[in-house]
Amino acid sequence: MTLFHEIYGRYFRIAAKILEKPQITAQEIYAITEKDGFRESVLFLPQKLIPQADGSDWGLLRFSEKSGVFTPIVQHKPRMPVTMLQKRWLKAKLSDPRFCLFLDEKTNQALSEKLRDVEPLFLPEWFHAHDRFSDGDPFQDAGYQANFRIILQAIQTGEILRIRYVSGKGEEIELSFLPLFLEYSGKNDKFRLCCTRRKGDTTKNGLVNLGRIRQITPTGKYLLPQRRMQPEIYFNARKCSVPITVSVKPERNATERFMTEFAAYEKHTVRDLETGICTVQLWYDRQDETELLIRLLSFGPVLEILAPPDFREKAAARVRMQMQLLKEDPQWEKGSLRDD
Repeated sequence: MTLFHEIYGRYFRIAAKILEKPQITAQEIYAITEKDGFRESVLFLPQKLIPQADGSDWGLLRFSEKSGVFTPIVQHKPRMPVTMLQKRWLKAKLSDPRFCLFLDEKTNQALSEKLRDVEPLFLPEWFHAHDRFSDGDPFQDAGYQANFRIILQAIQTGEILRIRYVSGKGEEIELSFLPLFLEYSGKNDKFRLCCTRRKGDTTKNGLVNLGRIRQITPTGKYLLPQRRMQPEIYFNARKCSVPITVSVKPERNATERFMTEFAAYEKHTVRDLETGICTVQLWYDRQDETELLIRLLSFGPVLEILAPPDFREKAAARVRMQMQLLKEDPQWEKGSLRDD
């Protein structure tokens, strides 16, 4: 079997990494192979890269007796060609307005031009989210795009921004923020900025919906990386003190659906081998409690909220409220909404 039959394989990447260096020693070749290869790679791969007296190597390096190092024989650095499948995927992603937020206009236009004759792998209209709110962020709005890119750059550089936004109570507020990272909610179809905010002499964790931002003013002031709050500290400050405990039955593929739905959450799972029922402890952001409650209730009778008691009661109250709304519907009296 030829090792280079697949240019995207691990051996190609190891060879490419070595050939990118203008000079390299045998010890460095072994170190790169051991770090990036398989356990057995170091037994034969370096011998294929290092020139051998019998010519059994791949002829990629030449040895200098004077300096005692190896130099690549290639004039250009190895490139990873883009396959047609990758081009089709990229063309499909360009039709997603959220994807384009991470590209400047020049890059977006250049990619669109290069992929002009490529058929997209999929189209946006092929997908329909049944449980997504319809009032998502205006991703194609020029002002929204400009704000997004300013925030994105500030996250990378550590620049403090002056942001004017509308609060949940409808009040217009202007404060100084240090952007930490962005979060996206698939259910709400919105981005929000996780940051630290300053008000007077105090510093607190902040959370700002990008769709509510009215104006951003860069301050030209920067915070060194070692002084910025780490994501782990930020998340721990927002995390609930007591996890939610739920029981998930195996019916209707519920376990797999639950694990997919809450893949990003910190959790501890115990599965009963006899019944197949999973008991899951789920840690969450306190500010997302209502959204989490709705997502859990969407699983219906295959999921039961066990604890804590106050969260269980909130779930029961929502079910009672929904039942009351159904009873008030004229269709209920006709029996069309009842489960016979």
